[in-house]
Amino acid sequence: MLSVSNLYVYYGESRILNDVSIEIPKGKVVCLMGRNGVGKTTLLKTIMGNLKSRKGTITYEGKDITREPAHKRARMGLGYVPQGRGIFPFLSVYENLLMGLEALTSTELKHADQKIEEVYEIFPVLKQMGKRVAGTLSGGQQQQLAFGRILVRSPKLLLLDEPTEGIQPNIVDEIEHLVSSLGKKGDISILLIEQFLDFALRVADYCYVMEKGHIVSQGNTNDLSQDIIREHLSV
Repeated sequence: MLSVSNLYVYYGESRILNDVSIEIPKGKVVCLMGRNGVGKTTLLKTIMGNLKSRKGTITYEGKDITREPAHKRARMGLGYVPQGRGIFPFLSVYENLLMGLEALTSTELKHADQKIEEVYEIFPVLKQMGKRVAGTLSGGQQQQLAFGRILVRSPKLLLLDEPTEGIQPNIVDEIEHLVSSLGKKGDISILLIEQFLDFALRVADYCYVMEKGHIVSQGNTNDLSQDIIREHLSV
Protein backbone atom coordinates (compact mmCIF):
# COMPACT_ATOMS: atom_id res chain seq x y z
CA MET A 1 0.00 0.00 0.00
CA LEU A 2 2.57 2.60 1.12
CA SER A 3 6.35 2.47 1.28
CA VAL A 4 8.63 5.13 2.79
CA SER A 5 12.27 4.69 1.76
CA ASN A 6 15.36 6.45 3.18
CA LEU A 7 13.45 9.62 4.06
CA TYR A 8 15.25 12.75 5.30
CA VAL A 9 13.21 15.72 6.52
CA TYR A 10 14.47 19.02 7.91
CA TYR A 11 13.05 22.04 9.71
CA GLY A 12 15.37 24.74 8.43
CA GLU A 13 18.82 23.22 8.93
CA SER A 14 17.72 20.93 11.76
CA ARG A 15 17.41 17.32 10.61
CA ILE A 16 14.29 15.73 12.08
CA LEU A 17 14.01 12.45 10.12
CA ASN A 18 17.18 10.58 9.31
CA ASP A 19 17.04 7.75 6.76
CA VAL A 20 13.57 6.54 7.79
CA SER A 21 12.07 3.54 5.99
CA ILE A 22 8.73 1.96 6.86
CA GLU A 23 6.08 -0.17 5.12
CA ILE A 24 2.32 -0.05 5.58
CA PRO A 25 0.83 -3.16 3.92
CA LYS A 26 -2.68 -3.16 2.51
CA GLY A 27 -5.33 -3.87 5.12
CA LYS A 28 -2.94 -3.76 8.09
CA VAL A 29 -2.65 -1.57 11.19
CA VAL A 30 0.90 -0.33 11.75
CA CYS A 31 1.85 1.55 14.91
CA LEU A 32 4.71 4.05 15.27
CA MET A 33 5.86 4.63 18.84
CA GLY A 34 8.47 6.73 20.57
CA ARG A 35 8.92 9.62 22.98
CA ASN A 36 7.58 13.09 22.26
CA GLY A 37 9.74 15.06 19.86
CA VAL A 38 11.46 12.17 18.08
CA GLY A 39 9.88 12.87 14.68
CA LYS A 40 6.69 10.80 14.60
CA THR A 41 4.32 13.62 13.68
CA THR A 42 6.85 14.94 11.17
CA LEU A 43 6.71 11.58 9.41
CA LEU A 44 2.91 11.63 9.19
CA LYS A 45 2.90 15.21 7.89
CA THR A 46 5.48 14.27 5.26
CA ILE A 47 3.47 11.24 4.14
CA MET A 48 0.38 13.45 3.86
CA GLY A 49 2.29 16.09 1.90
CA ASN A 50 2.18 18.87 4.48
CA LEU A 51 5.99 18.77 4.75
CA LYS A 52 8.56 18.17 2.03
CA SER A 53 11.48 15.76 2.26
CA ARG A 54 15.02 16.54 1.11
CA LYS A 55 15.86 12.93 0.26
CA GLY A 56 14.04 9.65 0.01
CA THR A 57 10.85 8.45 -1.65
CA ILE A 58 7.23 7.84 -0.71
CA THR A 59 5.46 5.25 -2.86
CA TYR A 60 1.69 4.75 -2.68
CA GLU A 61 -0.02 1.93 -4.55
CA GLY A 62 3.05 1.62 -6.77
CA LYS A 63 3.23 5.33 -7.62
CA ASP A 64 5.94 7.74 -6.48
CA ILE A 65 4.04 10.52 -4.65
CA THR A 66 7.08 12.15 -3.02
CA ARG A 67 6.47 15.48 -4.77
CA GLU A 68 2.68 15.34 -4.99
CA PRO A 69 0.83 18.09 -3.06
CA ALA A 70 -1.38 17.22 -0.11
CA HIS A 71 -4.69 17.78 -1.91
CA LYS A 72 -3.76 15.27 -4.61
CA ARG A 73 -2.76 12.73 -1.98
CA ALA A 74 -6.15 13.23 -0.32
CA ARG A 75 -7.87 12.51 -3.63
CA MET A 76 -5.77 9.36 -3.99
CA GLY A 77 -7.23 8.05 -0.73
CA LEU A 78 -4.93 9.29 2.04
CA GLY A 79 -6.68 10.59 5.16
CA TYR A 80 -5.06 12.34 8.12
CA VAL A 81 -6.47 12.80 11.64
CA PRO A 82 -3.97 15.17 13.26
CA GLN A 83 -2.96 15.41 16.90
CA GLY A 84 -5.31 17.92 18.50
CA ARG A 85 -8.13 16.92 16.10
CA GLY A 86 -7.93 19.95 13.77
CA ILE A 87 -11.69 20.42 13.47
CA PHE A 88 -13.27 23.68 12.34
CA PRO A 89 -14.49 25.01 15.72
CA PHE A 90 -16.88 27.68 14.39
CA LEU A 91 -18.65 25.38 11.92
CA SER A 92 -21.39 22.97 12.92
CA VAL A 93 -20.78 19.24 13.25
CA TYR A 94 -22.62 18.65 9.97
CA GLU A 95 -20.61 21.37 8.19
CA ASN A 96 -17.37 19.79 9.42
CA LEU A 97 -18.45 16.49 7.89
CA LEU A 98 -19.24 18.26 4.63
CA MET A 99 -15.69 19.64 4.60
CA GLY A 100 -14.45 16.06 4.57
CA LEU A 101 -16.14 15.58 1.20
CA GLU A 102 -14.00 18.23 -0.49
CA ALA A 103 -11.54 15.64 -1.79
CA LEU A 104 -14.22 13.62 -3.59
CA THR A 105 -14.94 13.69 -7.30
CA SER A 106 -18.27 14.94 -8.66
CA THR A 107 -19.35 11.35 -9.22
CA GLU A 108 -18.52 10.35 -5.64
CA LEU A 109 -20.35 13.42 -4.30
CA LYS A 110 -23.63 11.96 -5.57
CA HIS A 111 -23.43 9.59 -2.60
CA ALA A 112 -22.54 12.29 -0.06
CA ASP A 113 -25.69 11.88 2.05
CA GLN A 114 -25.16 8.13 2.23
CA LYS A 115 -21.55 8.59 3.33
CA ILE A 116 -22.56 10.98 6.09
CA GLU A 117 -25.24 8.55 7.27
CA GLU A 118 -22.58 5.83 7.43
CA VAL A 119 -20.52 8.06 9.72
CA TYR A 120 -23.62 8.68 11.87
CA GLU A 121 -24.03 4.93 12.24
CA ILE A 122 -20.47 4.69 13.58
CA PHE A 123 -20.81 7.78 15.83
CA PRO A 124 -24.53 8.30 16.67
CA VAL A 125 -23.66 11.26 18.91
CA LEU A 126 -22.59 13.24 15.82
CA LYS A 127 -26.08 12.92 14.36
CA GLN A 128 -27.63 14.06 17.62
CA MET A 129 -25.34 17.11 17.64
CA GLY A 130 -25.35 17.80 13.92
CA LYS A 131 -26.38 21.45 14.29
CA ARG A 132 -24.14 22.19 17.27
CA VAL A 133 -21.03 24.33 16.82
CA ALA A 134 -18.09 21.90 16.81
CA GLY A 135 -15.99 23.95 19.21
CA THR A 136 -18.52 23.35 21.99
CA LEU A 137 -18.14 19.56 21.89
CA SER A 138 -16.17 17.63 24.49
CA GLY A 139 -12.66 16.46 23.63
CA GLY A 140 -13.89 12.94 22.96
CA GLN A 141 -16.73 14.13 20.75
CA GLN A 142 -14.32 16.35 18.80
CA GLN A 143 -12.09 13.33 18.24
CA GLN A 144 -15.06 11.37 16.93
CA LEU A 145 -15.83 14.27 14.61
CA ALA A 146 -12.22 14.35 13.38
CA PHE A 147 -12.51 10.63 12.57
CA GLY A 148 -15.89 11.11 10.92
CA ARG A 149 -14.66 13.98 8.73
CA ILE A 150 -12.05 11.63 7.23
CA LEU A 151 -14.13 8.44 7.14
CA VAL A 152 -16.90 10.23 5.21
CA ARG A 153 -14.73 9.97 2.09
CA SER A 154 -13.75 6.31 2.57
CA PRO A 155 -9.94 6.64 2.68
CA LYS A 156 -7.67 3.79 1.63
CA LEU A 157 -4.88 4.83 4.02
CA LEU A 158 -5.65 6.42 7.38
CA LEU A 159 -2.97 8.35 9.30
CA LEU A 160 -3.80 8.75 13.01
CA ASP A 161 -1.73 10.96 15.31
CA GLU A 162 -2.28 9.95 18.96
CA PRO A 163 -6.07 9.51 18.75
CA THR A 164 -6.38 8.60 22.45
CA GLU A 165 -4.57 11.66 23.80
CA GLY A 166 -6.67 13.49 26.41
CA ILE A 167 -9.75 11.35 25.71
CA GLN A 168 -12.07 9.93 28.34
CA PRO A 169 -11.88 6.12 28.76
CA ASN A 170 -15.26 5.29 27.20
CA ILE A 171 -14.32 7.16 24.00
CA VAL A 172 -10.91 5.44 23.99
CA ASP A 173 -12.78 2.13 24.00
CA GLU A 174 -14.86 3.28 21.03
CA ILE A 175 -11.78 4.38 19.12
CA GLU A 176 -10.06 1.06 19.85
CA HIS A 177 -13.10 -0.82 18.57
CA LEU A 178 -13.22 1.37 15.44
CA VAL A 179 -9.51 0.97 14.61
CA SER A 180 -9.71 -2.80 15.22
CA SER A 181 -12.82 -3.19 13.08
CA LEU A 182 -11.38 -1.10 10.24
CA GLY A 183 -8.23 -3.21 10.33
CA LYS A 184 -10.19 -6.46 10.26
CA LYS A 185 -12.22 -5.37 7.21
CA GLY A 186 -9.00 -5.43 5.20
CA ASP A 187 -9.92 -2.62 2.79
CA ILE A 188 -8.13 0.17 4.65
CA SER A 189 -4.55 0.52 5.89
CA ILE A 190 -3.76 2.44 9.08
CA LEU A 191 -0.60 4.11 10.33
CA LEU A 192 -1.08 4.98 13.97
CA ILE A 193 1.04 7.08 16.33
CA GLU A 194 0.30 6.07 19.90
CA GLN A 195 1.90 6.50 23.34
CA PHE A 196 -0.61 4.23 25.11
CA LEU A 197 1.27 0.94 24.78
CA ASP A 198 -1.55 -1.42 25.72
CA PHE A 199 -3.87 0.23 23.19
CA ALA A 200 -1.23 0.00 20.47
CA LEU A 201 -0.46 -3.65 21.11
CA ARG A 202 -4.14 -4.57 21.02
CA VAL A 203 -4.89 -2.95 17.66
CA ALA A 204 -1.63 -3.08 15.66
CA ASP A 205 -0.33 -5.88 13.44
CA TYR A 206 3.18 -4.42 13.22
CA CYS A 207 5.12 -1.84 15.22
CA TYR A 208 7.98 0.57 14.60
CA VAL A 209 9.87 2.34 17.38
CA MET A 210 11.48 5.70 16.66
CA GLU A 211 14.30 7.46 18.53
CA LYS A 212 15.82 10.81 17.48
CA GLY A 213 14.52 10.57 13.94
CA HIS A 214 15.66 6.97 13.41
CA ILE A 215 13.74 3.70 13.37
CA VAL A 216 15.49 1.75 16.13
CA SER A 217 13.27 -1.32 16.41
CA GLN A 218 10.47 -3.00 14.49
CA GLY A 219 8.55 -6.25 14.32
CA ASN A 220 5.22 -8.04 14.46
CA THR A 221 3.26 -6.98 17.51
CA ASN A 222 3.36 -10.45 19.03
CA ASP A 223 7.13 -10.77 18.54
CA LEU A 224 8.41 -7.31 19.49
CA SER A 225 9.84 -7.03 23.01
CA GLN A 226 7.63 -4.89 25.23
CA ASP A 227 10.67 -4.10 27.37
CA ILE A 228 12.39 -2.53 24.34
CA ILE A 229 9.29 -0.50 23.54
CA ARG A 230 8.93 0.73 27.11
CA GLU A 231 12.61 1.69 27.16
CA HIS A 232 12.02 4.01 24.21
CA LEU A 233 8.75 5.38 25.57
CA SER A 234 9.98 6.20 29.07
CA VAL A 235 11.02 9.77 29.84
